Amino acid sequence: MTDAPTLYLLVHRHHFVPPEHDPFEDGEPLFWSDSEEDHKTLGLYSTREAAERRIERARPLPGFRDSPDGFEIHPYVLDEHRWTGGHRA
Repeated sequence: MTDAPTLYLLVHRHHFVPPEHDPFEDGEPLFWSDSEEDHKTLGLYSTREAAERRIERARPLPGFRDSPDGFEIHPYVLDEHRWTGGHRA
């Protein structure tokens, strides 16, 4: 176990779907390309609770309210290696 602190990266992902398209096809969800997504980094927080409070403040705002479930909190332990296997093709 490490003594390094954990930081919490808060991001929001919004899928853009043209209004004339249903996000489901034959009952199955469609998958969007990166060109149809918007990613926003809201901040880096010292606790999960602080990130969750930021979500509650951001959720009703323009750019977030249309995708209220698009928030993601990613914990990162300082000095911990990520992507240790190199680039994935």
